[in-house]
Amino acid sequence: MDAMTTTSTEASVRILDNYVGGGWMPSSSPEALPVTNPATAETLARVPLSSSADLDAAVRAAREALPAWRAVAVIERSRKLFLLRHALDARREELARSVTVEMGKTLVDARAEVARMIEMVECACAVPTTMQGRILEDVARNVDAETVRQPVGVCAAIVPFNFPAMVPFWFLPFAIACGNTFILKPSEQVPLTQQMAFEMLDRLDLPPGVVNLVNGGREAVEGILDHPGIDAVSFVGSAPVARLVYERAAKAGKRVQALGGAKNHMVVMPDAVIDKTVAGIVGSAFGAAGQRCMAGSVVVTVGEAHDRLLPPLCAATEELTVGDGLEEQTDVGPVISERARERIREAIERATHDGAEAVVDGRDPGGDLSAGAYVGPTILDGVRPDMEAARKEIFGPVLSVIRADSLDDAIAIVGRSRFGNGVSIFTENGAAVRRFRHEVEAGMVGVNIGVAAPVAFFPFSGWKDSFLGDLHAHGTDAVDFYTRKKTITSRWFSSGQGSGRYFVEN
Repeated sequence: MDAMTTTSTEASVRILDNYVGGGWMPSSSPEALPVTNPATAETLARVPLSSSADLDAAVRAAREALPAWRAVAVIERSRKLFLLRHALDARREELARSVTVEMGKTLVDARAEVARMIEMVECACAVPTTMQGRILEDVARNVDAETVRQPVGVCAAIVPFNFPAMVPFWFLPFAIACGNTFILKPSEQVPLTQQMAFEMLDRLDLPPGVVNLVNGGREAVEGILDHPGIDAVSFVGSAPVARLVYERAAKAGKRVQALGGAKNHMVVMPDAVIDKTVAGIVGSAFGAAGQRCMAGSVVVTVGEAHDRLLPPLCAATEELTVGDGLEEQTDVGPVISERARERIREAIERATHDGAEAVVDGRDPGGDLSAGAYVGPTILDGVRPDMEAARKEIFGPVLSVIRADSLDDAIAIVGRSRFGNGVSIFTENGAAVRRFRHEVEAGMVGVNIGVAAPVAFFPFSGWKDSFLGDLHAHGTDAVDFYTRKKTITSRWFSSGQGSGRYFVEN
């Protein structure tokens, strides 16, 4: 739908505001897009496509707030985050329902996402410890050296649709904990959850301009990449866009972390505990309708594991209930949009044309689901490593199955992927695990775990085309990204021999 085209229903719903300089304000742009519930096609709100002037206002507010916020004691900044954590926890069910309504994932998935959102704040609360520097006394006679961490400046994040609550909080709490000011550009497809989050931030009595929210599309994104008043940019999205963001922002002299796409493999060895393995694979491949950068989208079966795994895996997949994520009995909700649904269906069609067999076919999930953007869980068997279904990110509830003769072959199959986000192995063989974790080319490894996403205190450490930059999201990398190191070398002539006499006599 064109940004300027609205139905009468859409015209009657509210247009979202931006949050700039400590208050809510309308965008100056007349253009807006509908925010749609993917389960029902209902228009929930309209999101403005903010202009460069809107972004510039946010940058000015952030720059003006920076000196005062940087001067706030680090323990006081941490205490503000403790208050934020309490506010988020009090509204966690409301936040989860917002995630489900605007993005489509089930309430179970949404509640887990909100829990991770809160966990990020908890991790950032440790900043009085994690932001500490280093000191070495007497590097030379009467000379000391120390390194301190100071804020980078004005930081911005451009975030995707698939985690409306959690992914923005990979960045925001860590940035402000370290003394930076912050601008968030949420996905125009799912802007509502962050409206709630900023209501809570507004009540923290932060200096105006410490946190800002600018809704928008391409113009806002390009403005963030180019604006000379922004010092650091974080991005999460597809691999091609991540590369463009990284190159453009870096060319403008900014510090950048750009998290791209994935094609995560799950290797199943012959000795895997099948029932536990099936549960791990189903949750990984079909949770959030496969719309996770850590979703397992390729199973590599080693030797006889294929025949042991496939029948119970297909049976468990066929038992999954597709429907509105707000219904507690739903296992798989809709994908984000009708456009995404058609793209995923076409990917399944191409895979079957290339020789794969849809042993579970979710292109027509059945039932009364015509109003929403539904694709049922799909398993493609007989996929070859060179096929598109094995190489390209589908970002939907589609699982490809590849046969391998040995662990060597499985490791080689994983290594040929241009992505290196996550990988898992299912086995009870410790020697196989050690070799796999040592040799596999991926930044996050799971052992008998379907989704190897790390907790907040460890970095989200993708490799290859899944990440561009040097410092990853959250964990200790977050503090490194949001601070600059300053090293001071000091000599005090009165600190050596005879200094006591100096102070007595003077």
